[in-house]
Amino acid sequence: MLIAGFPAGAWGTNCYLVAPAAGAECVIIDPGHQAAEGVAETLKKHRLKPVAVVLTHGHLDHVASVVPVCGAHDVPAWIHPEDRYMMSDPEKALGRSIGMPLMGELTVGEPDDVRELADGSKLELAGLELTVAHAPGHTKGSVTFGLPEAADIPPVFFSGDLLFAGSIGRTDLPGGDMAEMLDSLARVCLPLDDSTVVLSGHGPQTTIGQERATNPYLRQVAAGQGASEAPRRGM
Repeated sequence: MLIAGFPAGAWGTNCYLVAPAAGAECVIIDPGHQAAEGVAETLKKHRLKPVAVVLTHGHLDHVASVVPVCGAHDVPAWIHPEDRYMMSDPEKALGRSIGMPLMGELTVGEPDDVRELADGSKLELAGLELTVAHAPGHTKGSVTFGLPEAADIPPVFFSGDLLFAGSIGRTDLPGGDMAEMLDSLARVCLPLDDSTVVLSGHGPQTTIGQERATNPYLRQVAAGQGASEAPRRGM
């Protein structure tokens, strides 16, 4: 298994390229702001051929490079239907007034081929099986992607802006909801094995075991308590 990730753009959003091995087909997860160059360099370095872009949610810092990346490789983009509008209308997703400057160099819109994700579905792409879990809270259409345990790696959980090392995604932007966030943490994260590697939308990797023991939000959800006042992250 090959997982190559790098932080991109003004928000340091993690973009991941996932493949069975070097020289194989791959899936690109969350090519956000200024990620196109990093994607191209990673493809060349590992001799990868992309077959799809998959998106954990529709915020600009996760989708800003979808159009150029999909266009360059003629591949589809997968996104949950409740976040699809954000690709064409990022200002609405951020609570900004239409017409205000928005990182002026960006060209927003949908790629030619957009496909919609569903909770519990399994995407068989590039020789991989990604399990989709709808996890609203950060946005209405937030999802996570899971990879099963393989011979050489433990299970992998691409959490987007649901779960971070020591924190969770913010819920104060349009579509955010703390009650939904806590429900998603309980329903999607808590059942995972402690060995599961968490690759999130921002910051370093962690494990479910580490977060179960130290993350104030996950600990309080596990204990059946309310929201913590610890700082939250994400755009």
